[in-house]
Amino acid sequence: MAGPEGPRAAAVAALVFNAFVWGVSWWPFRELQSQGLHPLWATCAVYLFSLLVVTAMRPGLLRAVRSHPALLWLMLASGCTNVGFNWAVTVGDVVRVVLLFYLMPAWSVLLAWPLLGERPQLPALVRLALALAGVVVILKTPETPWPVPQSLPDVLAILGGFSFALVNILVLRLRGAPAIARVTAMFTGGTLAAAAAGTIAVTQGLAPSPTLLPIGAAALALVLGVGFLLGNAAMQFGASRLPAQTTALVMLSEVLFASVSSVAAGAATLGPRTLAGGALVLAAAAWSALSEPGTKSGNGAQSPA
Repeated sequence: MAGPEGPRAAAVAALVFNAFVWGVSWWPFRELQSQGLHPLWATCAVYLFSLLVVTAMRPGLLRAVRSHPALLWLMLASGCTNVGFNWAVTVGDVVRVVLLFYLMPAWSVLLAWPLLGERPQLPALVRLALALAGVVVILKTPETPWPVPQSLPDVLAILGGFSFALVNILVLRLRGAPAIARVTAMFTGGTLAAAAAGTIAVTQGLAPSPTLLPIGAAALALVLGVGFLLGNAAMQFGASRLPAQTTALVMLSEVLFASVSSVAAGAATLGPRTLAGGALVLAAAAWSALSEPGTKSGNGAQSPA
């Protein structure tokens, strides 16, 4: 008689696929930017595509979202997550961006206290200190007396990770809303936030207006949209069948996919400072994952979308 190994392996494979999609998403975003489409407009198009597909398959979803006004906060947090991450990996050093983004467990410690009433215990505070020490190592250079973000990608990556921590906490607070309504709110937030940020960026001269793409680039944008949609479906499948800590650990493979692909393509460098700081950040993230209760995670959260 078949044991649980098959379903478990399928769930892990689904999560790895989602991590792969996000880990290599920097490349199509950069290719689209080279064709004149800023990552904010690319993000808007990708999430609009996903939103249209989901609502076409399940009419009435937007009404379900409107029936839970608190989902507006989830829309905002999810939108900021995608704006920050997608823009940062397009214009910054990919490994550095991903490592700064994965400060998410540290921000969760700070946010869970006021929003969930979870007072941080000593191990959580130690993990927070470990992650922040990693950030200091990554950001500190001889030219910077204090380890502050040095560029727009740094700021976007940190804000994106903070927003993603908020997404996960809001998902826990909104467990009463149907999972499909939460996912729809995330897609809606990704669409609207990217459109709003793109409009502001254009008016401030930070981004060009959206443009029609040549056929090859349009096909790449479509592939990216399908990849994100399938990646989210894979995340829902895998996360609903595995303990939360297993999901969190498997999703750390995104760092591996992003690092290998970007270094191989010359879009990132692995200097001693990045390696040392990254080791501290990832150690804190892995420790956080291993410390989670062994319950099923099926909460509708995305990574990082």
